[in-house]
Amino acid sequence: MGIKNLGEPTPGQLIFLDTPGIHKAKTPLGKALVETATGTIGDVDVLLLVVEAGEALRSDDRFVIESLTGSPAPVILVINKIDTVGKSLILPLIDSVKEIYPFREIIPLSALKNAGIDHLSEEIWKLLPEGPQYFPEEMMTDRSERFIAAEIIRKKITLCLHQEIPYVAAVTVDSFKEDETKNLIHIKATINVEKDSQKGIIIGKKGTMLKELGTRARLEMERFFASRIFLELFVRVSRDWTSDPRMLREFGYMDNK
Repeated sequence: MGIKNLGEPTPGQLIFLDTPGIHKAKTPLGKALVETATGTIGDVDVLLLVVEAGEALRSDDRFVIESLTGSPAPVILVINKIDTVGKSLILPLIDSVKEIYPFREIIPLSALKNAGIDHLSEEIWKLLPEGPQYFPEEMMTDRSERFIAAEIIRKKITLCLHQEIPYVAAVTVDSFKEDETKNLIHIKATINVEKDSQKGIIIGKKGTMLKELGTRARLEMERFFASRIFLELFVRVSRDWTSDPRMLREFGYMDNK
């Protein structure tokens, strides 16, 4: 994750660039995600690398750390989920990462328990230079409402089906219509998967999983958009979309070049 200053020193503005994970990509989709992530490194003021507390770094974590070599921005290592392990496991992890990369700071925290968040915020502000204010103070994101709606749906798929449907569900919002007189937004979205079997998993027995996903997504959208939501979800098999440059562009994973 990259951070860029968008205003005066605290109180001020920060912009968070939440990138895809960096990994050894083998498919066109994986390569597109890695290019997005690595392309952010040179355009931010501070980098946050988030790992989970545990006995040792995973091979993917080591690969990411190695890819940071030569980064012009200071890097803070954030060790999350410290509430799930004992201190005896955290300290060896800290010692091991110190030998791999010269992190500016190593900060253990628990995002769930809100422990260590203030410390992280303070360290980020210390490293940020002053800069101009690019966006209005009330602006939360530069992403479109369609993008946010699609991300909420995709998040619910990941939370409910992360083991059965790993990284093969792309969400497209086909229609986003607001009726201000009724405080209602009508959204039609399609979940794209690669195989018929994946479509069956998304739909579930007698449609139970699709209904569950839709309900969870709708409730979060209503909180975010402060409006009633009428959500229609469809599932489509787009065979081998993760390997098809045309569909990767259509689903927003590659630039339209």
